[in-house]
Amino acid sequence: MSDQFAGRVPDANPRHRTGRLGVGIIGAGRVGPVLGAALAGAGHAIVGISAISEASRERAEVMLPGAPILEVPDLIERSELVILAVPASELLALVTGLASTGAWQPGQLVVHTAAEFGTEVLAAATAAGAIPLAIHPAMSFTGTSIDLTQLIGSYFAVTAPGPVQPIGQALVVEMGGEPIVVAEKDRPAYAEAIATATSFSSAIVDQATALLAGIGVEAPGEMLAPLVRSSVEIALRRAQRP
Repeated sequence: MSDQFAGRVPDANPRHRTGRLGVGIIGAGRVGPVLGAALAGAGHAIVGISAISEASRERAEVMLPGAPILEVPDLIERSELVILAVPASELLALVTGLASTGAWQPGQLVVHTAAEFGTEVLAAATAAGAIPLAIHPAMSFTGTSIDLTQLIGSYFAVTAPGPVQPIGQALVVEMGGEPIVVAEKDRPAYAEAIATATSFSSAIVDQATALLAGIGVEAPGEMLAPLVRSSVEIALRRAQRP
């Protein structure tokens, strides 16, 4: 693996870089524009974003004002760092389809944000000379500027080949997050943990607020907020004990 990336691994330390990375974002859902805005705040240049629906275009304009809306091939051609913020179910087909057209470039950083995959899903891009990174922020996104605050101190799962792993970690730090290395083989378990925490929390809150609303309690969410937060904090503290 070291030989595979020899000669095309950029400096992983952001303080040692002489220039900014040109960042292109594929996917204007809740995640892509937020990560783009975080990287822009760290001094990188947003070269463009792909957005199809009217809602995604509006989100891109709000989060990344002035960033051009580009077609995917043009976006990849102009970018040194490509963020693939698309649904996990679409990721493999997107990467391989673009590889078949010769879109990926040697030395280009390609990052996906799907929890369940490591870098194997980027194999077609890697074969074309791109540098693969899997970076997943362990938080729920609203797709608004609120997320930029939430990113600070949040944990990001980073999976990458050994020689380029520091690059993924450095990008996370630049976005204000805390990188945690997750091995390729452990990504499915990691994704299950994230999904369990997210869906269970949402389902329990929905059920509890519905019960309170059913007996006439006004603003049940506000009533339960302190209880839910304190209960979660206690459970998390238990999990931190050796």
